[in-house]
Amino acid sequence: MKKVFEKTNGLTDVPMRYCPGCGHGIAHRLVGEVIEELGVRERTIAVVPVGCSVFLDEYVNCDGIQGPHGRGPAIATGIKRTHPECIVFSYQGDGDLASIGMAETIHSAARSENITIVFINNAIYGMTGGQMAPTTLIGMRATTCPSGRSIEVNGYPIRMCELLATLPGASYLARTSVDKPANIIKTKKAIKKAFETQIQKKGFSMVEILSPCPTDWGMTPRVALKRVQNEMIPYFPLGVYRDWESRGKKEDDVKVAIEA
Repeated sequence: MKKVFEKTNGLTDVPMRYCPGCGHGIAHRLVGEVIEELGVRERTIAVVPVGCSVFLDEYVNCDGIQGPHGRGPAIATGIKRTHPECIVFSYQGDGDLASIGMAETIHSAARSENITIVFINNAIYGMTGGQMAPTTLIGMRATTCPSGRSIEVNGYPIRMCELLATLPGASYLARTSVDKPANIIKTKKAIKKAFETQIQKKGFSMVEILSPCPTDWGMTPRVALKRVQNEMIPYFPLGVYRDWESRGKKEDDVKVAIEA
């Protein structure tokens, strides 16, 4: 019988224990596939933080190290500078990257460190109990804003791709989603481009992935996917926000649509 599909060697044989409908498992699979297809798995090092993202080192079949909350880019920088032959990526959630890790993220991009970040944006703190994150949408409820996020009290959600796109050191920035098969395919394409950016020594790269969190959103998986489509994507538009291949062109400093 002809084999038409098989599990990538980029993943371990450990059963995943994420909540039903969580997008982390999809993102893990895509990362595993990419590092295997690029032939860099055995020299890839993952940096994982505190929170749901910490489980990546159990599931993606490469070396990994856990760091303190928010310090992923700083740790990845140290590893990459010490072992430039390695492919180093940090896998982080929105609370980790855009709150306590905001300074590390911005300065890594400003210095154009030759590292890659896979950023999971589910608009809430996951494992720590469903608190409001820097990316929590206006009106969206969390344990620390039970009546919903308020502009007057909490300010606006932070758009990380747009923020980092103002820095010349950011070489590749893209925002994608795992809400449907077509966007999952585009997400894999973006992750591959981010790793290729590092392999070609072009500097800082980040892929932001919009992902559902049914448990902390208090929704079924199907309804959570609708929130991604109807609420998250309109506020966090999908697209490529920076691409080193188009530097020198006007489009380099603005969002351009991901090719179909």
